[in-house]
Amino acid sequence: MNITSETLRTHLKEFFGFSNFKEQQEDIIKHLIRGNNAFVLMPTGGGKSLCYQLPALLMDGVAVVVSPLIALMKNQVDAIRGFVAEKEGIAHFLNSSLNKAQVQEVKDDLLKGLTKLLYVAPESLTKEDNIQLLRQCKISFYAIDEAHCISEWGHDFRPEYRRILPIVQEIGKAPIIALTATATPKVQSDILKNLGMPDAKVFKSSFNRPNLYYEIRPKVNTEKEIIKFIRQNEGKSGIIYCLSRKKVEDLAELLNVNGIKALPYHAGLDAATRATNQDKFLMEEVDVIVATIAFGMGIDKPDVRFVIHYNMPKSLEGYYQETGRAGRDGGEGQCIAFYSFNDILKLEKFMQSKPVAEQEIGKQLLTETVAYAESNQCRRKTLLNYFGEVYPEDDCGACDNCLHRQPQFEGKDYLVTLFQLIRSMRENFKADHLANILGGVTTAMITSYKHNTSRFFGIDKEKDEKFWLAVIRQACVDQFLKKDIEQYGLISLTDKGKEFLAKPYSVMLTEDRRFEDTGEGDDVDDDMPAGGRKGGGGGDQTLLSMLKDLRKSVGKRLNLPPYVIFTDPSLEDMSIFYPLTEKELTNCTGVGQGKAAKYGKEFLELIAKYVEENEIDRPDDFVKIRSTDDSSNIGRFILHNTDMHVPLDEIARMKDLDMDELLTKIEAMVAAGNRIKIDYYIRQTVDEDKIDDIYDYFKEEAETDSVIDAMKALGPDYEEEEIRLIRIKFLTEVANGY
Repeated sequence: MNITSETLRTHLKEFFGFSNFKEQQEDIIKHLIRGNNAFVLMPTGGGKSLCYQLPALLMDGVAVVVSPLIALMKNQVDAIRGFVAEKEGIAHFLNSSLNKAQVQEVKDDLLKGLTKLLYVAPESLTKEDNIQLLRQCKISFYAIDEAHCISEWGHDFRPEYRRILPIVQEIGKAPIIALTATATPKVQSDILKNLGMPDAKVFKSSFNRPNLYYEIRPKVNTEKEIIKFIRQNEGKSGIIYCLSRKKVEDLAELLNVNGIKALPYHAGLDAATRATNQDKFLMEEVDVIVATIAFGMGIDKPDVRFVIHYNMPKSLEGYYQETGRAGRDGGEGQCIAFYSFNDILKLEKFMQSKPVAEQEIGKQLLTETVAYAESNQCRRKTLLNYFGEVYPEDDCGACDNCLHRQPQFEGKDYLVTLFQLIRSMRENFKADHLANILGGVTTAMITSYKHNTSRFFGIDKEKDEKFWLAVIRQACVDQFLKKDIEQYGLISLTDKGKEFLAKPYSVMLTEDRRFEDTGEGDDVDDDMPAGGRKGGGGGDQTLLSMLKDLRKSVGKRLNLPPYVIFTDPSLEDMSIFYPLTEKELTNCTGVGQGKAAKYGKEFLELIAKYVEENEIDRPDDFVKIRSTDDSSNIGRFILHNTDMHVPLDEIARMKDLDMDELLTKIEAMVAAGNRIKIDYYIRQTVDEDKIDDIYDYFKEEAETDSVIDAMKALGPDYEEEEIRLIRIKFLTEVANGY
């Protein structure tokens, strides 16, 4: 069957409302309509579905679409029926969610020749009844969606996918189109081999999604950071991925308690609940879906504006696909992941019951995830390199590493040393083994190969194995080294690496980021102010302990909760910057002039004595850490109007904010040390007895200034907004020295 470009565009407009195809879509469709096999590698949002949907509507017979995502099946069937409204039976899905009557309806429409697209789960395809049913139908072609599931090296390997080829041969021969958004060169090879189509034409689009912003944050105060982020992106759709079903449920509940419309989505929910939650997300009745990493949602929603990973996924392919759900319409897409090495250790434990070969594959995939998270290189460059694509720019301008560049150092000599070590070995080794040799780390493997006697062992006493791992990773990204995927990541020199070794030249490198292993139960201040320094640790731990002891004694003497004196982030900044004056103290997180004057003297004296006794070399670059809200236009506007006793709801209206948004901004300003006087508004809107009860709670009972804890302690008669208002009053008067 041949078809002209003009005819195709006419049908494209007729069925889907588009005037033009994206990139390679037209070539793929023509190739398939002519009866040829195709392999399509196209990023999420690139328009893969259209590549089989349009030809299915135009060709004789029914196209069998194999998909592992039950949620996506319903979504796409509804969409096709919407495009061809007069033919309800034109698209169906066949999976475990259907009852007997619904299954019979599907069979009837198939046998009548009404159905052009049939979505089936791989498990459903293997059932003998379904095989016999499809043998009675004319098959136009087979579309294998999420084809990376075929490969053990893919991020979501499913054994059922390995059985697709023999079942297809049993049903009846027809062209095959395999599609995926995520596949390394190794996975691509596996797909072609296992589907028996080595001659298939490969249509490969760039993996680059220029509209996506990538950021890795340390896993500290994760729930609070997520709530703050969502409130700053009010009304936008987002997905949050978690490692466990329990965390999905807990986080969804927490978001709702904090006024964020969210629903859970995981395999433990019944099919009806999953479908309902999905539909509410698609219909924008809720803003956020919280889902397990392991359970693919497959929601085809073009305007998802953020994807948050509460836990890092088990592979970069999984990470890329999940972040790819953001900004599918080409608009804004923020991808934030919270990283802790403890999460990686948990994922490794999950693998222990699997065969050794699978464990080795899984560990290598996890190693790549760790490398990505801890790297200071451009995230886009690292991701594209993983998928075999070279990103020519050194600065993408849309990731945390490029927006906050770390100091570089001359790497020529380090690369020469590394390459000489690799060349001196008779066989190749993995990156961690090479790094252990150079970093002087004695392991059983190092000893067994007698590499502890090598001249390269511990060659630079100032550089540890983490430093050398960073050098190895960047050398791989820069194409000096290559990893042998078939051999679980063995490292060898490329031709470019050999040329460099023969004639070295300047190469600038960066060290990896260092993360504190905080884990999920982060015992860190529960209410870090907006704009505060993210992360924890990194300061003088001895001084920090002394400051906390002093805070406790001052709080006891003044009969105040310790958090009122100074918050944990404030003390952490003191342990890093060693402030000696009130002015320097106000540069610490959450310390305004009033608080510095009221409580600062004893802390400054302790720090001064500690600095002198320990001959501390104080940092020259004393950075201002406070929130920028107090110096911004909105901050000045709020300060001016509260001084003028303008009602808060009127201030919110003038700035086109709702009350929650305004209170969030005021809370951030107060947390940064500002004094916001809102007594006039509180007296007008809150019962006097409630004011006293809430104020006394924060002064006498509370261990932290958490609103959630206050709501639990005070009971259902106290509204969240009332508690937030009184907390602002309390912190202004007591904590900020008003």
